[in-house]
Amino acid sequence: MVSSLLWLWLWLWLWLWLLPATATAAALPSPHPEVTPPPSLPSPLGQRGLISAAESYADGIVSGLGSDVSAYIASGVPQFFQALPTGAAVLSSLGIDDTDLAATPTQVLNLPPYGNWTAAGWNVRVHGNVYKMPNISEAKLDDLADAFLAGTAVKDLPPAQQSQARNLTAEIFVVQQRRVNVTVVFETIAGGEQGGDDDGGAVDAAGGAQTIQLPGETTDEGDFGPWVVLANTSSSSSGSGGFLVPGNETTRVQTLGMRAVGTDSGNATAYLVPPTGVTVVSDIDDILRVTKIWDPREGLLNSFVRPFVPWLDMPAVYSNWSASWEDMHFHYLTTTPEQVTRNYMDFIFKTYPPGSFDTRPLNFSDVSATLSIRKFLLDRVFETFPLRKFILVGDTSNSDVMKDYPQLTRDFPGKVLCILLRNSSSTDATDRFPYDTAGFAGLPQDQYMFFNVPDDLAGLDLAGGRCHNASVRQNVTFGTQGLPFGLGTKSSAVPGRLGQSSCVLGLGLLAVVHLFVFL
Repeated sequence: MVSSLLWLWLWLWLWLWLLPATATAAALPSPHPEVTPPPSLPSPLGQRGLISAAESYADGIVSGLGSDVSAYIASGVPQFFQALPTGAAVLSSLGIDDTDLAATPTQVLNLPPYGNWTAAGWNVRVHGNVYKMPNISEAKLDDLADAFLAGTAVKDLPPAQQSQARNLTAEIFVVQQRRVNVTVVFETIAGGEQGGDDDGGAVDAAGGAQTIQLPGETTDEGDFGPWVVLANTSSSSSGSGGFLVPGNETTRVQTLGMRAVGTDSGNATAYLVPPTGVTVVSDIDDILRVTKIWDPREGLLNSFVRPFVPWLDMPAVYSNWSASWEDMHFHYLTTTPEQVTRNYMDFIFKTYPPGSFDTRPLNFSDVSATLSIRKFLLDRVFETFPLRKFILVGDTSNSDVMKDYPQLTRDFPGKVLCILLRNSSSTDATDRFPYDTAGFAGLPQDQYMFFNVPDDLAGLDLAGGRCHNASVRQNVTFGTQGLPFGLGTKSSAVPGRLGQSSCVLGLGLLAVVHLFVFL
């Protein structure tokens, strides 16, 4: 037996010695955990029993984070925000029926939309949700919140955190209203230019006041999302005067107030985006705010009870971009379910340049749909603005971003100026999830950068498409990063910090073999 293992050791040593430094190894699938089985690493090496150490490593990640880890985390959605109750499930959990709800006012969540210029005029994608919020006692809210907090009780929190936990719980336990006709009023925002250059040069539209009944009715989940065409003239009764500037006559984003009729909720701002210019599409969790999505308990507390906190000085980076680009449009895209995005929007509009917003509609409720919604929303933005350029911002802990961002460079050639990704594992030791850089193979180095801190973004020539700070070494090995012994990586001519070379891979495999032989 020992003799056979020694021969195996010698065979592996010879194989690794002859393997060219630039050889391409079989790609290992990303070991981000899925909903049912724990991460596994199938490969030819696994058939020889040499991959068990890596499997144990991946299993250790899952056990270290708790048994609730799922593919939602890999998609950037906090685990506790999956499968939220809707409709009848809410009524059942509260012990009430439709009769109890009848006298409760109807409310509307309006997400800040973007609009594009067409031959027919400004075309705005109005989207949101219609719901009723049941009257829930504080004691009942505490019971419901305690179920989310898992090990922490509302009564044990500081008063401000108690209030946030109750408010968020109340937003979760709402009853969506189906087959409702929604009417929206568009109107001029008082106050002139919206924040000046700090907001990317956006200006308040001088006209456009009008009332539009949205086509169709809300879905079974209370969602609405039609496109509506605005008239270029303002309402004579509004007294606002003026006209919407046609999109082919301006490079500046125009902002237009909007509200839902029949409710004191449903206020938002529409962003009329010219055909040309630059749009920043940005994820939020762990790039704009501290979430720690990879640590379920910390992620829960950071999302459910703690105030939202910016990640380092990213607000200064975005402020600098918006002040430097008169034609810049910011679009914030999160796959967090829409019921819990009010805190996200409030945080963004207090901390970062305002912009349009996308989130996960309620009709995307199952796992497969959730894990494809980001690409669906990204494609729609790109297709809506075929002449604009895009800067994509996210982090390595989100497997959707790692796959979808580089794919957009191939699906829409010439449209992506830059992909900027925070390497979250380099600045947070608790982020132990491997990530897959395979999608970046073949992209010019100037088109993307994995950065460690916001200061790494200083001085980039984004307009010129030079998005790599040469002092931030990339070492992208175009495979799975972050596995032990260098497993799962591929060789690359790009030096730096992110991956390991095939030499390290060989040493790792030899170390595993030594364990089998001598232990």
